[in-house]
Amino acid sequence: MTRFSDETSPVPAPAPSDETPTADTRARHEWADLAEQIRQHQFAYYVKDTPTVSDGEFDRLIGRLTHLEERYPELRTPDSPTQRVGGTFSTEFTPVDHRERMMSLDNVFDEAELDDWFDRVLRSVGAAPIHWLTELKIDGLAVNLLYENGRLTRALTRGDGRTGEDVTMNVRTIEGIPGRLTGTSEHPVPELVEVRGEVFFPVEAFAELNAGLVEAGKSPFANPRNAAAGSLRQKDPRVTASRPLRMLVHGIGARVGFDISRQSQAYTALAAWGLPTSPHARVLDDPREVRERIAYFGEHRHSVEHELDGIVVKVDEIAVQRSLGSTSRAPRWAIAYKYPPEEVTTTLLAIEVNVGRTGRVTPYGVMEPVKVAGSTVSMATLHNGFDVKRKGVLIGDTIVLRKAGDVIPEIVGPVVELREGHETEFVMPTHCPACGTELAFEKDGDKDIRCPNARSCPSQLRERVHGLASRGAFDIEALGWEAAVALADPESGRPAEADSWGTPRHKPVLDSESRLFSLTLDDLADVRVWRETPLTRKRIGPLRPERVPYFFTKATAKSPGKPRENTLRLFEELEKAKAQPLWR
Repeated sequence: MTRFSDETSPVPAPAPSDETPTADTRARHEWADLAEQIRQHQFAYYVKDTPTVSDGEFDRLIGRLTHLEERYPELRTPDSPTQRVGGTFSTEFTPVDHRERMMSLDNVFDEAELDDWFDRVLRSVGAAPIHWLTELKIDGLAVNLLYENGRLTRALTRGDGRTGEDVTMNVRTIEGIPGRLTGTSEHPVPELVEVRGEVFFPVEAFAELNAGLVEAGKSPFANPRNAAAGSLRQKDPRVTASRPLRMLVHGIGARVGFDISRQSQAYTALAAWGLPTSPHARVLDDPREVRERIAYFGEHRHSVEHELDGIVVKVDEIAVQRSLGSTSRAPRWAIAYKYPPEEVTTTLLAIEVNVGRTGRVTPYGVMEPVKVAGSTVSMATLHNGFDVKRKGVLIGDTIVLRKAGDVIPEIVGPVVELREGHETEFVMPTHCPACGTELAFEKDGDKDIRCPNARSCPSQLRERVHGLASRGAFDIEALGWEAAVALADPESGRPAEADSWGTPRHKPVLDSESRLFSLTLDDLADVRVWRETPLTRKRIGPLRPERVPYFFTKATAKSPGKPRENTLRLFEELEKAKAQPLWR
């Protein structure tokens, strides 16, 4: 497609006249309109790769603009489309003031704090009727869109609330953000309006983006919010255009030719103008319904396409908002209820591997213990070697750890900015760490590497024995994970220096799960496992690895070891399991 540059002109310039006329108002308006149309068409072609006009129509527009500038030379400016190469677009992040300040929100973190806010609002407004507008709090990047006479003229980041960075060209690449508003008879386009919203990176697209970055040798993003911010703050808008950013709008700032009496009416108008709004905003009648809404999305945080870290509650009536006013940083008529964090940072101390019951070798991260989503976590799966590379994590990294409700903890990615240079890359083992057998892929295209020694690999056996004890199998409560390890793989915790101590290796009492139901007490009398035990009787200070009896108490000079209570219960449950019908 032909696009005008400094070197080419599709229409020959007209012959100059003896007199150079001065551009009148009509010519200036025509020039401004043509220049804006051409810039938009160039942007669509060069940046978004989606041409919006034919070659012939584009050449006609350029020809008319060239003719105007030849006739009225004062119209020819350095930033005119006739003076710039068509594909030259870059974002400079120039600081620009918002027309109306973008305020922050105060936060509450539990129902008691939320109820205190409700009480303050209700006491302040007295008998005035109040409705509550609830919105999902998107964990994204706040952006302010300025539309003048329906045309998108500027997009700014929040910045400090008074001044943001100009990211107009990058925002124009975001799918769903119209360059021009469309009005209706009920909702005509205002003369001027600032539209506030959140730019976010869809959760499903995040993993794919990071995988591509790592494959290209680039640093991955720690989370979807960082991905959104990093994608929007690109000097080359073509990079932004290549990423599936989205935006949902939720409010209005400065405005001329538009007024509302309730905050929720802004949602109706925004949607009527062609802007993307959230389908989850609701107007509720009382605080009880608000609490129910908060509880619902607390359990369904992952049913929406974007990261969600809370619920925003606003007084819907504009008159009441004005009477409540604002503090120096936040409105008194709105609050953000923040859910407990599902993402925290911690240090990745090591990456180790586990061999499962089918021989699958799974790497997992060992981390500094950290509390997330209500529980303390020190380990998280990394699925396979490809997953480790895709996430771009190194041993020693500060990492982002995510735990959503009852979901297994997941390592999201590294915080690359905090690397100090001592971090090391993880290398998948070539031989089984439990039995020494060479690892292999089961078939071409597999991502999981396996130990083929199903018969005698102690790691696979302990996993199968533990599986037999599960509720879905024989339901043997006394046969927990540690007991399965003691029976099938008692040397799994053996320290590397044990060989130099002359400590012999302990042979497992089970070499097959088929022997589980023929075990006797005598078989278990000498079963020992490795434990970290205190060096002193007061059980304080440093620990040392020691092999201790598992199923029996420790023998003394005065009495032999005796079966532990759990050991006796294990044999009772094994006997019961023998009588269980196999089809239960």
